[in-house]
Amino acid sequence: MTAVSHEDDMAESKPNGADKAPQSNGATSTNGTTAEIEPGDSDDDEADEADTKQADAGADGEAKKKKKRKPRKKKKAGAGSTANGASGGGGGAKAQSAPPRTLVSQLFPGNNYPIGEEVDYQGSNAYRTTSEEKRHLDRMNSDFLSEYRQAAEVHREVRKYARSVIKPGMTLTEIAELIEDGTRHLTGHMGLEEGDNILGGVAFPTGLSLNHCAAHYTPNAGNKVVLKKEDVMKVDFGVHVNGRIVDSAFTVAFDPQYDNLLAAVKDATDTGIRAAGIDARMGEIGGAIQEAMESYEVMIEGTTYPVKAIRNLNGHTITQYSIHGGSAGKSVPIVKGGSNEKMEEGETYAIETFGSTGKGLVRDDMETSHYARMPDAPKVALRVASAKKLLQSIDKNFGSLPFCRRYLDRLGHDKYLLGLNNLVQSGIVQDYPPLCDVKGSFTAQYEHTILLRPNVKEVISRGDDY
Repeated sequence: MTAVSHEDDMAESKPNGADKAPQSNGATSTNGTTAEIEPGDSDDDEADEADTKQADAGADGEAKKKKKRKPRKKKKAGAGSTANGASGGGGGAKAQSAPPRTLVSQLFPGNNYPIGEEVDYQGSNAYRTTSEEKRHLDRMNSDFLSEYRQAAEVHREVRKYARSVIKPGMTLTEIAELIEDGTRHLTGHMGLEEGDNILGGVAFPTGLSLNHCAAHYTPNAGNKVVLKKEDVMKVDFGVHVNGRIVDSAFTVAFDPQYDNLLAAVKDATDTGIRAAGIDARMGEIGGAIQEAMESYEVMIEGTTYPVKAIRNLNGHTITQYSIHGGSAGKSVPIVKGGSNEKMEEGETYAIETFGSTGKGLVRDDMETSHYARMPDAPKVALRVASAKKLLQSIDKNFGSLPFCRRYLDRLGHDKYLLGLNNLVQSGIVQDYPPLCDVKGSFTAQYEHTILLRPNVKEVISRGDDY
């Protein structure tokens, strides 16, 4: 999910060094993604081709930059082997099914999950790489890291399958359900028993925002919207294990005229990840992101548009069971200026950037689908019976994790809108309407979760795809 900064009177709604290829917790290396292999097949060429299209998009778009950028070191590719000797990316001794239904814990026995992309700290923090004290502190976080890496591997495997099958003609409801069903099966938490979703599974509603809509759109019951070839769709979904939330997003476009828009945002997100680290200042990170983003332009239907960073959308801290880090959460701007607040050791961030061909400013629009329990909500006497019943269900099944109306439908609730609106009006539940730029514009998003470990920065959600 996305953090929004105040601008004017708008309402608020919704993380240096040589890059390293992801490794498994053991001695062998892994590229951090999973091969989906049909029964009887040794490899899935179609899935591989689908994965390479997104990667090729960024390369094709480089030729259209508005100005030259300094060359930088090419990121090392994954080693192509996985833990326990399996071929392909992700998955241990067994290959993941298609659609993904095999528990990730079965693919990686002993909680031996792939490590994300590790990046050494630079400058005044370079000592952390070899400091025994910092390494000791890092080893004390083994359970925390195992839970995060499990959630990250689920995200990689689910999105790899989703990216291989999403195509024009599918409804947004079909796409959301295939992502959420994969997440539930791979974590082993279907979320139908009371409290099960709080143990693990879906961390927040799957965002499927189209074109000028940048964030916080997921289909409600009865939604008939169909994905079209000319659409630009942001896919933003989260996985959690014991409240350790992996928040990562990518953009799907089928028409190559949007390639440079996607390339701009992907470059901006990677720039933000490089700039992030212990003692890094938020305003400086935002300036680096904006400079990268706005060095691109894109031609759509014969008209050239500058790519603008959406200035009132931000990255954010993540804490256990809190997608935005709670009341003490920090925001990571994607434009220059802003706070001189620093990132600190031990924090987790969602580094996400949004680019637009429109005004570069979003406002609330369309029907609301996203909601979340307010952790510091006032104690209010509820006089609507359905609100009391609904609040009990929210507390037992979601806690502070965001949810959507489809999730309430799935739990068997009906005729709950009056009670839900009463909870929102009472300040107990926060609603998060879709966030949109001007109609006719196109927006894109890329996002990764990073851990600022004591001795190294880990891009926990990094995969071969982005």
